[in-house]
Amino acid sequence: MLTSVRRALGASRGFALTTLVALTALVAACGANISEPFPPQPGNEQPPGFFPTTPITEQGLLTENLYWITFVIAVIVFILVEGLLLWISFRYRRRHDDNELPKQTHGSNGLEILWTIVPAITVTALFIGALMTLNEQDTTNSQEAAVVVDVTGFQWQWTFDYPQYGLSFTGSGRDGPVMGLPTNEIVRIRLHSIGDPPVIHSFYVPQFLYKKDVVPGRVNEFDVVINQAGTFAGQCAEFCGLLHADMQFTVQAMSRLEFDAWVTKAQQQPTPNPDQPTPPAGAPAIEVTAVSVSEGFDPSELSVPADQPFTVNLTNADPAVPHDFGIRHGMPDGSDFMGDPNAPGGGSATYNIGPLPAGSYEFFCTIHPNMVGTLTVGQ
Repeated sequence: MLTSVRRALGASRGFALTTLVALTALVAACGANISEPFPPQPGNEQPPGFFPTTPITEQGLLTENLYWITFVIAVIVFILVEGLLLWISFRYRRRHDDNELPKQTHGSNGLEILWTIVPAITVTALFIGALMTLNEQDTTNSQEAAVVVDVTGFQWQWTFDYPQYGLSFTGSGRDGPVMGLPTNEIVRIRLHSIGDPPVIHSFYVPQFLYKKDVVPGRVNEFDVVINQAGTFAGQCAEFCGLLHADMQFTVQAMSRLEFDAWVTKAQQQPTPNPDQPTPPAGAPAIEVTAVSVSEGFDPSELSVPADQPFTVNLTNADPAVPHDFGIRHGMPDGSDFMGDPNAPGGGSATYNIGPLPAGSYEFFCTIHPNMVGTLTVGQ
């Protein structure tokens, strides 16, 4: 009997210790990302942890409110369940003078009805709250949007088109393009996916507390009102292939006055790459075709004379996806030659390239760095 009592006491202590560890872990998790003064500056938050990042949009506030309602309910349930477990473990633990089994109760209709109805009501309320939040976020405003941005996702980059202003931005590499937006105004974002094969992407800005899939053959759109100026990072949040991690962009939120100035400056930008050297008459010209993201260039091996300027005429056979032409270490200072402008889907572009010393170089698409070939510069 003494051995049984010791085992019972040991089990109770073990349970209490496990519960204490779980509570400690919960408290630590709650404070995981609040080491900085609260609230943190938008755009400079720690990676998302136990609590959501600070929203910068009216729609993001809806998500935050839903999170806190869910969190409070979860904490109440946790405290109630764990509290009852602890109370039962200590209140009804076996004592040293217990020689008989206590009265055995098998089932309680009242309790069973209670712990069935209460969770059902709780889950139903949360479902309705989530549905209302999503409907409000996904429904475009009946008012006319102040700014409309057509966002096109393709492997592996973004294009931002502003039809009202005749502007278009396509980024390359991890820098990505910049989406300028006014604050405190309705902005409508329309999402498109292009490419062969068609691929699903996802438009995600953490501070929006919202993301939406970019689906081929379908235009998804949503309205957003940004209530705080700043610069915020965005990315594709749906795995879309080899260079998914490079599908990044930046949202630059500013006042209406600053946004108008940003638009004017962008409209006044000169033709891309105006400093391309003009090749002399008779300079060699090579023809190359960008077939597709998966098939690369045709031909994949090119050759030009050494120490002579030359021209590359790029034809883009990809019907929807832009491509360009770059050369690794193709500049006099050893940096990469970055082709500009892009050849739009089904279009073409010309690149005038300065003399290169003899050697073997890699040419590539700066938008899709997996598209590569060999450029041999002869003597």
